[in-house]
Amino acid sequence: MANKVRVRFAPSPTGPLHMGGVRTALYNYLFAKKHGGDFILRIEDTDEKRFVPGAQDYIIESLKWCGIEPNEGAGYGGELGPYIQSERKDLYKPYADMLVENGSAYIAFDSPEDLELMRKQAADQGLPNWQYNNITRSSMKNSISLSKEEVEKRLASGEPYTVRMKMPRNQDIKFEDEIRGWVTVNTNNLDDKVLFKPTGMPTYHLANIVDDHLMQITHVIRGEEWLPSAPLHVLLYDAFGWERPKFAHLPLILRPDGKGKLSKRDGDKLGFPVFPLDWTTTEGETYSGYKESGYFADAFINMLSLLGWNPGNNEELFKLDEMIEKFSIERVGKSGARFDPDKTKWFNQQYLRDLSNEELGKIAEPMLSGNFETEYIANVCGLMKERATFVRDIIEDGDYFFGEITAYDDKTVRKKWKDNTPEIMQELLTDLSAIENWGTESIESVFSAFLERKELGFGQVGPGFRLLVTGKGMGPSMFEICSVLGKDKVIERMTNGISIVNEIKATA
Repeated sequence: MANKVRVRFAPSPTGPLHMGGVRTALYNYLFAKKHGGDFILRIEDTDEKRFVPGAQDYIIESLKWCGIEPNEGAGYGGELGPYIQSERKDLYKPYADMLVENGSAYIAFDSPEDLELMRKQAADQGLPNWQYNNITRSSMKNSISLSKEEVEKRLASGEPYTVRMKMPRNQDIKFEDEIRGWVTVNTNNLDDKVLFKPTGMPTYHLANIVDDHLMQITHVIRGEEWLPSAPLHVLLYDAFGWERPKFAHLPLILRPDGKGKLSKRDGDKLGFPVFPLDWTTTEGETYSGYKESGYFADAFINMLSLLGWNPGNNEELFKLDEMIEKFSIERVGKSGARFDPDKTKWFNQQYLRDLSNEELGKIAEPMLSGNFETEYIANVCGLMKERATFVRDIIEDGDYFFGEITAYDDKTVRKKWKDNTPEIMQELLTDLSAIENWGTESIESVFSAFLERKELGFGQVGPGFRLLVTGKGMGPSMFEICSVLGKDKVIERMTNGISIVNEIKATA
């Protein structure tokens, strides 16, 4: 076994990469970087029937967007490739033969029809969970139940066969999981899994072990759903005489209600993404991704890191390099982590606020229709970002900065636009028009003086003022809004708006 830490993320290209898969990749990445090791991407496409075109590219693009790219693997190269299992097809049969030769596995000639018949007969006898195991194998067509001559005859005739693991009877398999402690499983509870298929392709179990060994993987960090397969994998390492890697099985990511695993189907159904990027099926159905929904990759990764791991204190906001520094497998929990879509929005909000006005402006600019000065967009972002969760909120909630007012807030018109409001607004307009050095402080000073002179409360003037200038009932400081919009635009909107809102009020 290599001394250097080497971990792998080994997804199957059977569809888009779920956020649970991204978290597995993230924990592998953090562990590798923390220990100065290598993070490898291997594509496990031994299941030809479930292969989905485009899924492999999607996986690679997702990891790129998340900023957790491998330094070796599919799409990246390396000395121990190829890193796509279908490209390693010719590699696996000698290892299957080795297991047959040393008595750890055997050849089985049973057809799919034979197996189905046995399952049906068992079900008819009240045994619905029939398994091919150390009890039933003697009544099937395999190299244990058949004579050596019969086996050789079938092989010579080219009869299709599988290679199955010869699971020992009544043996306790023990291994230490880095997260769950010692795990013990008795082989009487395990079946004789297929290791090699008639198509000439290995199953996941054989390919996984062989590849991990040849790629010098030191730690296998994967989802809890692989825990039932771990005893078989331990036996395979022992059967080959290879040193086992260390195993760590991550907890499930649960639905927001805590009832069951968060699935690929839960996302749009429950109103939030479960994929890093948009995914369109071959039928043309699109599932939303975090990227296209407006989330920052850093916020997405920060949220994912805390679904199962905690740093040992109340800290929640970590940049990637800080995560690497603080991460440890010992602080990954055993129990499922409940996903909270509202908390995910909170993370995005924190990352948005942490960006400079100029950085936000650069992100917002391509989303705008019309030409605006870079400084103007940055100023708007600075004004709006404390109330925004996504960059698009700045543009949508601050639409009055980037276009004319097309509607006035109905509630404000009904409740705040009184009979004397037009007269008050006209007088305020006169005072504002007289300002020479237009800016936040001068606007606020004139407004305050106006209230004092007219002996009016803010509630009698502020809502009408905001309505005319923005069309909204609430928002950031009106003095700052007016400063950013500029004097000409504010005066124009107030001048035109008084009569328009009067008409709306009259017809309401």
